[in-house]
Amino acid sequence: MSAVVEVLAQRGQEGVTLREVTDRAEANVAAVSYHFGSLKTLCDTAIEDALEQYLDAQMAAVDALDADSDIEELAAAFAGPMMRALAAGGRELAVMRTVARVGIDPPKGWDRLTAKFQQSRRDIVRELSPMLPGVGDQELNFRIRCAAGLLNWLALAPVGAELAAEPPGQIERWLVPVLAGAFRGSSATG
Repeated sequence: MSAVVEVLAQRGQEGVTLREVTDRAEANVAAVSYHFGSLKTLCDTAIEDALEQYLDAQMAAVDALDADSDIEELAAAFAGPMMRALAAGGRELAVMRTVARVGIDPPKGWDRLTAKFQQSRRDIVRELSPMLPGVGDQELNFRIRCAAGLLNWLALAPVGAELAAEPPGQIERWLVPVLAGAFRGSSATG
């Protein structure tokens, strides 16, 4: 699983070859066929596992917020898994890159985690709603999806690699206000 996540993170699902995965994992091709049936099933399983890890970490951080949390604390909880991955690099960042690739271009017909994504957004809307009275759930969902898109982009874009070279505290100081701004939106009119 680790080997396929690394290859997926580097090149996406189209760039994965069974030979490369088995060589990295020091496994034989027959083992993949026996345990997963196909390379596609192996990739789907790895993607599902990566997404589930990400969503579980994000949901746990949001659930840990108290009633007095502000929008910056919510943004920090929302971005926590990404900030940790950027600071740690290695496998954690590979998982985030895999999550980002799937978030940007989900495989066709692949919706096994739809309910978990919806629950994650509901949890964030629940926290965000009292902070932004008068902003409807549909708009809050849009803002959350934009913030998630920003995190996906960061995982894949060169600026993410630049950010990863910074100390964890700096990553948080730069990223949290941007995400809080995406959640907050603009109160200006006209």
